[in-house]
Amino acid sequence: MALSMTGFGKSNCELKEKTIQIEIRSLNSKQMDAQLRIPSYFREKELEIRNLLAKYLIRGKIDLTINEDISNDPRQAILNEKVIKAYFEQIQQIFQPLGIQASHENVIQAILRLPEAIKYQQPEILNEWSTIVTALEQACMELIKFRKQEGDALTMDITNRINRILALLQEVVPWEQNRMEMIKNNIKKTFTDFASNVSIDSNRFEQELIYYLEKIDITEEKIRLANHCNYFIECMQTDPEPGKKLGFITQEIGREINTLGSKANNSDIQKIVVQMKDELEKIKEQSLNLL
Repeated sequence: MALSMTGFGKSNCELKEKTIQIEIRSLNSKQMDAQLRIPSYFREKELEIRNLLAKYLIRGKIDLTINEDISNDPRQAILNEKVIKAYFEQIQQIFQPLGIQASHENVIQAILRLPEAIKYQQPEILNEWSTIVTALEQACMELIKFRKQEGDALTMDITNRINRILALLQEVVPWEQNRMEMIKNNIKKTFTDFASNVSIDSNRFEQELIYYLEKIDITEEKIRLANHCNYFIECMQTDPEPGKKLGFITQEIGREINTLGSKANNSDIQKIVVQMKDELEKIKEQSLNLL
């Protein structure tokens, strides 16, 4: 069964000095579009994280959030002596010519708020990277489980709508049987009324009439439409990632339905065509959510 691109998964990772909380959300997208919200010291592992997401989740708009329980934050704040001295000297050089008097205490407080004045010793969390990767994989598995549940519901709904189009196609048959004869009689009557005093070649007239009736015959469209619908269901049930292919098939289904309506020359058949189009639009919307 096909998977939905909508899903949610989460997991926790217990390390020596803190807890890592991982949440992954996904929505439909034509490509893999991953947005990462991770601690700064995970940045060196960003490519590996993206590759892992692509491996398990294939495609979709992915939002990954990694939070840390900072109740026992192992990072140690360290004063950056060189940077602080450089800031202090520059401030003094600016203040003295201007005659500005400021206590050293106030100056130091201001300097400590400037970039790089305080640096943090990064935790040894990346030494336990394999544990974090396992938690990431668990979150992906949870999301895939969610995707399967959503996919089952989508597949059932779309299948019902495809079967509805096939049922509507069968409703065309009774109207089609009378349609050709009615069109033929109308043409003959119109031509007779228009050219009542003109001699015509009956053989040529029959040839032209047959040619016209062949042009408005919808047998091929019906056969192709049925084949496309059956192929749609087959792909949805057998292809593990049918989303893009189903998009192409719906285009072909739409093309046959449109041709059927334009060639019908029958209001009752065109009403059926409108119902087919309504079902097809809903199928297109739902198919966008399939992986």
